[in-house]
Amino acid sequence: MAALRTARTAVALLAVLALATGCGAKVAERADADADADGKASGRKASGHYPVTIENCGVKTTYDKAPQRVVTNDVGIAEIMFALGLEDRMAGYVAPDYRADRESVPWKDGYEKVKWLSKKEITKELVLDAKADLVFAGWNYGFAEGRGFTPDALKKLGVGSYVLTESCRNGGAGKARGVMPPLEALYTDLTTLGKVFDVEDRAAKLVADFKKKVAEAQAGVPEDGARPTVFLYDDGRDKAVTSGAFAGPHDIITKAGGDHVMKDVKDTWPSVGWETVVERNPDVIVINNYGDVTAEQKKQFLKSFPPLADVSAVKNDRIFVLDYVDLVESPRNPAAIAALARYLKGVREQ
Repeated sequence: MAALRTARTAVALLAVLALATGCGAKVAERADADADADGKASGRKASGHYPVTIENCGVKTTYDKAPQRVVTNDVGIAEIMFALGLEDRMAGYVAPDYRADRESVPWKDGYEKVKWLSKKEITKELVLDAKADLVFAGWNYGFAEGRGFTPDALKKLGVGSYVLTESCRNGGAGKARGVMPPLEALYTDLTTLGKVFDVEDRAAKLVADFKKKVAEAQAGVPEDGARPTVFLYDDGRDKAVTSGAFAGPHDIITKAGGDHVMKDVKDTWPSVGWETVVERNPDVIVINNYGDVTAEQKKQFLKSFPPLADVSAVKNDRIFVLDYVDLVESPRNPAAIAALARYLKGVREQ
C-alpha cells in the first residue's frame, strides 16, 4: 500500500507539473501558498527581497520566494538550517541516530520541532511523500548518480536542490570535491541560504560569531615554533579514509594550531595507504567518531596495528576524538576548533 500511495503521489505531482511552465528554472515556484499567505504562516512580514538569484556550486538559481518545505540529508546539514532558525521552512530531515549528541548544541530544539523522516538514505519517494520543494544535501551526503538521486533527477520532479558547498565537485580527476577552504564553505552556505530565506541579518550574525570563536581559539596558538602534526582517521583497515584539504578537518586542525599532514591532497575525504601515514609520522591522530565502529574500537585498532607501532601519535598515546558532525561542514566546526586547540596546547607543553 505504501508503494501504491507513493506512486500515486508521484503521478499526481507530475500531472500538475505538466500544466505549469518554467517550473525547473525557478525552484521556489512550487510553494504551497502565495507570498502574503507565506508571510502570515511563518510569522514573517512580506518584503521586497524577492526575486533573488544565488550561485551554488557554480549553478545560478532564482527564487521568487523562500522555499517552504525543505528536506535535508545528514545531521550537519540539518543543523545549518536549525542554526539559521529555519525550522518552520522544513518538511523534515534524514539522518542517522545521533541523538546522544543533540542535547549540547544551542539549536537542539530543532530536533524536536522538525520531523525525523528516516534514519536511512534519502530517496525520491521520501522527498515526494514529504511534498518537498527543496532538497538540501551534498555529493556523497545524499546525492549520488549510482542511486539516481541527483539535482537533475529532482528537477524533473519539480523539486529544487541546494548542494552543500563542502561537497561541490571541482572538475579535477575523477569526482574530486572541494572548491574552497572548509570554513569558507560553511560561511558561504550560511550567507547564501540567508539570501534564499530572507534571513541575511541572522546569517551575518552567525558568521560573525563563528569567526570570533575561531579567532579566540587561535589566540592561544604561538605564531612561531613547531606545530604538532595531525592525521585525521575516519575509518578503514586495508586503507585509511582521511581528510584532504577541502574537508572540515583541514581547517579544524590548522586553525587549532596543528599541521595537517594530508593538506596536499586536493579532495575532501580520500583514502590513503598506511605507508603514507607511517612516512608522515603524525604527532597526533584525531578520530572521527561515527557509525557502527566506536571511537574506542578505532583507537584500539590504531594502537594494535603493527605498521603504526612506531608512529609518534600511537607510541605516545596522543589520540583525540571528535564527533562526525564536528568534522563535516556544520555549525559545530568552530567549537571543534576550540576543543582541539585546547588539546594541542597540552601536546605542545608536554
